Amino acid sequence: MTTTPSSSVPAPCTVPAFEPLRVRDARHRLRRALRRGRRAPALLLALTAGALAVATAAPGSSREEPPRAATTARARPPAAVPLVSAPVRIADAATVRLLRPGDRVDVIAAPPPAPGGESEARVVARGARVAEVPRPDETRADESRADGGALVVLSVPRSTAAELAGAGVTSQLAVTMC
Repeated sequence: MTTTPSSSVPAPCTVPAFEPLRVRDARHRLRRALRRGRRAPALLLALTAGALAVATAAPGSSREEPPRAATTARARPPAAVPLVSAPVRIADAATVRLLRPGDRVDVIAAPPPAPGGESEARVVARGARVAEVPRPDETRADESRADGGALVVLSVPRSTAAELAGAGVTSQLAVTMC
């Protein structure tokens, strides 16, 4: 049995015009319901919520206790460490040209070798945020300096800034990008 396409398609219909819906303010409805004496359902709902709260907090309930570390972490958020700006002269100006503000770097201090022995490099700052870098034309001008370094401004905690300042006097500083 073959049907024609026009017979399988339903006839178009129109949607009747409806009046716009007028929604009254829910606060007024609640107040009216409370004034009319419909307090019993509200009271029943409040009592049920209270009973459920007491039942879940009762000792010996089947719920497990949350881990202590999670509870204390929620109770006391870690205090934010105030950051200061620390200008640091990095020995290699070409490395500084790779840096951009917002990058994270580790700062490594390499003291000059002691006579008759080697000196060991140490990490002075971990994950320091680069706040400012010199413009590319400034680092090229710094290459004419005797030490060939370039100045970078890092955002670090105050104690780390003091360590960076001390290491910058006695050692050559280098950075590795995190």
